[in-house]
Amino acid sequence: MPLPASTPAAVPATHRQVVLAAQPRDTLTTGHFEVVTTPVPEPGPGQALVRNRLMSVAAVMRPLTLPDPDRFGLPQLLQRPGDPMHGPAVGEVVAAPGTDLAPGELVRHRLGWREYAVVDAAEAERLTPGALPDPAAYLSQGFAAWLGVVRGAEVRAGDTVFVTGAAGGVGTLAGQFARLRGAARVIGSTGSRRKADCLTEELGYDAAVVRGAGPIEDQLREAAPDGIDALFDNVGGEQLLAALAVARRGARFALVGALSAQLTGDAMATTAISTFDLIARGITLRGVAAFDHRDAYPEYEREFGRALREGAMSYPHTLLRGIEQAPRALCELVEGRHVGAVLVEL
Repeated sequence: MPLPASTPAAVPATHRQVVLAAQPRDTLTTGHFEVVTTPVPEPGPGQALVRNRLMSVAAVMRPLTLPDPDRFGLPQLLQRPGDPMHGPAVGEVVAAPGTDLAPGELVRHRLGWREYAVVDAAEAERLTPGALPDPAAYLSQGFAAWLGVVRGAEVRAGDTVFVTGAAGGVGTLAGQFARLRGAARVIGSTGSRRKADCLTEELGYDAAVVRGAGPIEDQLREAAPDGIDALFDNVGGEQLLAALAVARRGARFALVGALSAQLTGDAMATTAISTFDLIARGITLRGVAAFDHRDAYPEYEREFGRALREGAMSYPHTLLRGIEQAPRALCELVEGRHVGAVLVEL
């Protein structure tokens, strides 16, 4: 999806942004947000004014009422009522005094949820022209998917791979990367039969297990009667335990997300695991975070771009238009309504 063609235009006096109106105590709704009009900020030295064109939403953005956000090592996740929301965005540089950014350049940054943003130049990542064939793909969660498959689970030719949360923005790409790496059988978990059919009919999964359709372990044993060699885990909880029960000796697990706990508001919820069982069967569990692997990004971008251009991968996503749709986009994503990523065109 190409970004809208742009021509030089005067910067308006005001723009719209989305603020958190109230912290959710239970179900997240659009009523927890408000779209407000505010003056367009002015960049100072070393800053860039960016006209945002696209933004993405993700489950991790669900506003969390954390008593101590530093406990998670991610204080930027904390949102207070009245705060503008934030998240990944792609935009066009309008002005960047005292920096090496030029008007018209496309950059990626973390101040989405607003039509204009002032971004420190050091935090505005230039997009490599043509590296990815669709500008929307720069907002994919493909890097997390690639890292979990390549460096976390170390997927190899002939592996049987289980991807939890397979219909989300990460999982839809993780299964495809596993196949590119030579996996012989790829199994995904998801929350509905509709999504399971999408995984097997459109995204190359060999089988799917459905949350709520019976014990996950029983479904996984049926889908992988010889066990699994690798796990790409977005979810944790029951699904992680099922994978451990079905794992072959020497299996490699990449822990990339914890949605089973995260969406309840308790991202630190624990899962009881037998460490003796891990030792006895030589199973490796590895937590994978993108900020520890920035050196791998160029390799990922080359592989992802090539696969998209050659048709070896697709980038499933839903696009909503208009900043006023951003609250709805996040709520629908948290509710599990969409397959793949959810983006908003601003």
